[in-house]
Amino acid sequence: MALVRAADSQTSSVSSTSRYCRYHVFLSFRGQDTRKAFTDHLYTALVNAGFRTFRDDDEVERGEGIKPELQKAIKHSRTSVIVFSKNYASSRWCLDELVMILERKRISADHVVLPVFYDADPSDLRKQTGSLAKAFARHQKTQPSNKVKEWRKALKEVADLAGMVLQNQADGHESKFINKIVQVIGGKLRRRPLSVPRIMIGRHSLDLVNKLNLWLQDGSDDVGILVIYGMSGIGKTTIAKSVYNSNFGRFEGSSFLENIKEVSQQPNGLVQLQTQLLSDILNRRKMKISSVSEGLTEIEDAISSKKVLLVLDDVDHMDQLDAVFRMKDQFYPGSKIIITTRHARLLRAHQVTKMHKVETLDDKESLELFSWHAFGQDHPIEGYVEYSQKIVDHCGGLPLALKVLGSSMYLGDSIDVWKSALEKLEAIPNREIINKLRLSYDSLQDDHDRKLFLHIACFFIGRDKDYIVKILDGCDFYTIVGIQNLIDRCLVTIDEFDKVHMHDLIHGMGREIVCQESNEPWKRSRVWHHKDSFKILMEKNVRNMRSLYTYMFFFL
Repeated sequence: MALVRAADSQTSSVSSTSRYCRYHVFLSFRGQDTRKAFTDHLYTALVNAGFRTFRDDDEVERGEGIKPELQKAIKHSRTSVIVFSKNYASSRWCLDELVMILERKRISADHVVLPVFYDADPSDLRKQTGSLAKAFARHQKTQPSNKVKEWRKALKEVADLAGMVLQNQADGHESKFINKIVQVIGGKLRRRPLSVPRIMIGRHSLDLVNKLNLWLQDGSDDVGILVIYGMSGIGKTTIAKSVYNSNFGRFEGSSFLENIKEVSQQPNGLVQLQTQLLSDILNRRKMKISSVSEGLTEIEDAISSKKVLLVLDDVDHMDQLDAVFRMKDQFYPGSKIIITTRHARLLRAHQVTKMHKVETLDDKESLELFSWHAFGQDHPIEGYVEYSQKIVDHCGGLPLALKVLGSSMYLGDSIDVWKSALEKLEAIPNREIINKLRLSYDSLQDDHDRKLFLHIACFFIGRDKDYIVKILDGCDFYTIVGIQNLIDRCLVTIDEFDKVHMHDLIHGMGREIVCQESNEPWKRSRVWHHKDSFKILMEKNVRNMRSLYTYMFFFL
């Protein structure tokens, strides 16, 4: 299959867990052993730390099976903490809970199970000796053999998980042990896979993902910085999230700062980003920073003490990149930094050696991605192939457009509706796609570059670069540097024959910006369509002709 389902099983589990999560922690324990002492103290510490924690307070003898509310609590919890006490295995209800918890972990890869050994030896679980041997001797007499076999398997499985052991209860370390459990749970809850679109990566991007994974796993002590760049909607963030999900567990700390450009422009936005970064790396639920300078000091201290994976998504300003490079020497050896951006020149200014451009999807991948969103399968259904292909052609291999338009088409609609929708799309661009693509236009440094972009979009697509320079330099533009700025923003490209091109959707976005200036074509800054030209000729008097000659000049 051409497309990769980015972190498919992992992603689906993340979305289902986050959508229905009722508890942060499910606390499993044998009540007679620890309910009024250790487990009660642990429960209080978890609640005080802000974690929604479920424990079964029912002292009444249970029936033959686990109560429905316990089943729901396990299903809708993000982590399970299992307190193994000396007589844990003597309770068949505890063993049934354990089986269900491990089943939850198998279904949802991001469900964390933390074994806590209180007055119990982990080796007893693995070898099933000591008090466990006595408990199972009794179970053999009263329980079905398949049930006993299931319990034994579950105990061996949980014994192989990374757990926590209280070495000595009598030396006053129990409170410290509980605090450590709370810290570990906090770290587990914060360090979770990110939600990634189920399908959004093509073969070229898969190769890039593989390269990034190898880079992150190379074992080097160098502090590495790598940049992913490309036009809006091409899938940079999706690729970065997929790589992050596969590798964050290899690092002592990790943080994915999304939409940096947007967040940094908000009031106190930089402090907000610094707070998130520190909370992520230090696994703290609450951080207080009063200023950017204070945040920098705290960040330098945090990144110098542990190997971290940091992803900076949508970096758009030189100051943002400068800050990263100034702190590069402060990072702990082996730390890695991934940056996504639409602005390639930022990277050249710092001579970044590891730069990877994200390319558009090919025709086969595009049709497959569109089909998943439109039909729920990797190909169009019979009767819709022709118009599906036409919509795909309109998208030009841009994943965002394929996803948006695929999701907007309804399978139950007739072919005539699809045909009409395509005709409308060619005349009126999709607003969601235009708004996304316009981010690069809006971020151009001045009106000069924005006007230059609109001139090229309206009149010069496919023209020779020297021809465009000659014409626009005569209109008081600084065309050579302006075109380079557009290239750096991934808005235009120059082919091997020195012709200037744009992605069709960016081309359409530019013309749509002009159309939005007025409903009346003679009130717009540019006119390129022959119907609008004739409308001006027919409806306006000769006083408008001078303006028309200016518009028509660009056709010559």
